[in-house]
Amino acid sequence: MQFGAIIIGDEIMSGKRQDKHMATVISTLRERGLELSWCQYLADEPALITATLKRTLATADVVFSFGGIGATPDDHTRQCAADAVGVALALHPDADTEIRARFGADITPQRLQMGEFPIGSRIIPNPYNRIPGFSFDHHHFLPGFPQMAWPMMAWVLDDQYRAEFSAGSVAEEAIIVRGAGESMIIDLMNDCLKRHPGLKVFSLPHMSDSDRYIELGVRGDATRIAVAMAELKEGVTALGFRWAKTIEEGR
Repeated sequence: MQFGAIIIGDEIMSGKRQDKHMATVISTLRERGLELSWCQYLADEPALITATLKRTLATADVVFSFGGIGATPDDHTRQCAADAVGVALALHPDADTEIRARFGADITPQRLQMGEFPIGSRIIPNPYNRIPGFSFDHHHFLPGFPQMAWPMMAWVLDDQYRAEFSAGSVAEEAIIVRGAGESMIIDLMNDCLKRHPGLKVFSLPHMSDSDRYIELGVRGDATRIAVAMAELKEGVTALGFRWAKTIEEGR
């Protein structure tokens, strides 16, 4: 099962605010033995949001969408989701109950509008202020505010995807290689991939005036990491390069 994220907002695309969602999505999934496969950032442009949702809804990916589900004129996500699946927006009865319980005598049509979701949606409880998000099929729409969105995402995972959890099943190990350029270890990496299909072999070059090295590693099934890493270490040594477990150790 693949997980994706859509992060919506002009304030992020303009640089007015820095995104905090992706790092938390990664850590929230990782705690449950899951991984983020992709992430896309979108401006508050209805045509773009609708087209993106049409494309992602046609896949089997579980998608968390952040932002744009309020009731101000720049909040387009609810309508775009409805357009993407070809249904109308309607006040969800459970959202109606939650919003009325939140505002009591201060309820207004504008506040109730935040409970209008594509027909066929399910609500996502909001422990912060009771104004819910919504799920449609395998897509889950959350507010842009982190203090609301992050516990709501955790609730969706724990409520609907617990059978997919496998904490500790994915591991990563790497070594620090000095004296080599990336092109010099490509064959070694490809050989490792051939011997260990399903694992990911990565190289991350670090370049600064004071130090240069490559972080070479493997990510994937925790039970298979050790063997693949042992082969990489042997290969680096055979090529005549130095490697160490930590940056400090290899200086």
